[in-house]
Amino acid sequence: MLVPHWRLIVFLVLGVHAFGEIPRTDDGKPDFSGTYDITSLTPYQRDTSFGETMSFSQDEVDNLKQKAHARVDEAAQSLDPNRKQLSAPEGSQRDRGVDNSGSYVPGSHDYFWFDCGGQYCDLYQIEGKYRTSIIIDPPNGRLPEISDEGRERRASLRPYYKPKYPGEAWWLEEGVDAYDNPESLSLGDRCLYMGLTVPARPSAYNNMKTIVQTDDHVLIMVEWMHWPRMIRLNSQHLPDDMRSLGGDSIGWWEDDTLVVETTNFLQTTTTPREGLRVVERFSPIDDGSLLYNFTVYDSDYTAPYTGEFPWTKSDKRMYEYACHEGNYSMTNTLRGARVLERKWIEKHGAPTFDRRTD
Repeated sequence: MLVPHWRLIVFLVLGVHAFGEIPRTDDGKPDFSGTYDITSLTPYQRDTSFGETMSFSQDEVDNLKQKAHARVDEAAQSLDPNRKQLSAPEGSQRDRGVDNSGSYVPGSHDYFWFDCGGQYCDLYQIEGKYRTSIIIDPPNGRLPEISDEGRERRASLRPYYKPKYPGEAWWLEEGVDAYDNPESLSLGDRCLYMGLTVPARPSAYNNMKTIVQTDDHVLIMVEWMHWPRMIRLNSQHLPDDMRSLGGDSIGWWEDDTLVVETTNFLQTTTTPREGLRVVERFSPIDDGSLLYNFTVYDSDYTAPYTGEFPWTKSDKRMYEYACHEGNYSMTNTLRGARVLERKWIEKHGAPTFDRRTD
C-alpha cells in the first residue's frame, strides 16, 4: 500500500527529530563523547535534620548558595600582611578555610581554590527539584552502618593520619612507619589515585570528566587525578588476580542506558580490596547531559547504597592534573616528620623497634 505523500513527509520529519534528540554513533547507540562538569554544592550525605526529605526548599537553596559565594568572595580578598601568625586550632588539625577573624586556618587550601562558590556554582536539580543529598538509598540519604568486617579491615590500614594531631612523632611510640618514606604515604599524597573515581562524586576541585566512545570501548578520563577508566563493552571481567586501584570495568547497553560493573579493586598498590562491587548507570537527559546513578555493594557496610546526580555537558577544557610534578607537599611532610622524630628522641630516647626490618 502506498503511503500518501503528506503522511510520508510527516513521518520522516518526526522520525528524524525523535532520532536526533540524542547524538548517536553509527551503530545507533547514544554517543556520550564529550566533556562533563560534575561540580555541585549538593552534599554527598543528607543532613540528619532532613530525615527522609529528598528536596530543599527554594529558600534553603538560596541560603546555601549565598554562603558558598560569600566564602569565595572572602577568600579572594587581599590578606593583611600584619595578620596574626598561623596556628592550628586547639584539638584538631583538620579545620580548613578562613576563620572569623579573616586569618587562614591550617589544614587545607585557601577556599579561593575550591570549586562550588563562583557564579556558576549551584546545587543540582533532578525533575526540577533540588536534592538534599547525592545518596538516595537508604531513604535517609546516609551511608549504611559500618559492618564488623568493615571495622576490622579499616583497623588494619596504615594510620596515615591521626584523628587529633598531637604535634609529635606518635609513630615512633606505636612502632609504625607512617612517614618513613614516600611509599609509606597515602595514595593521595603520592598523587596516584583518589577514591572519588569509582563511583564518581563531586570533589573540592578538578571535577571534569571526558568521555571518548567507540563501538566496543568507553574511556572516561577523570581529571582528579588523571585516571583513565577503560570500560570494555560486552566483555567478561578479568581473572581475580588481575586488579587495579580503579578496578576492572565492563559495560553493556540497556536501551539508551550504559550500565557499567566494576570489580577487581586494589586496596593499595599491592593489596587486593575484597568485597567491593560498583554498578553505574549513565542515561541521557536534557542538553546532552547525563543522569549518573550508582549502587555500591561493599562488605564494609551492612547494606548496599545508591546515589545519583547529573553529569552536566560542558564546553570547558580538562586540565592536566600535574600533581606529582613538584609535589613539595610530600617532601615537606617527610622533612617535617624527621624534625618531629629528632624532638621525640631527645625527649624519649631512641625507639625500641628497627625500621629496617619491622
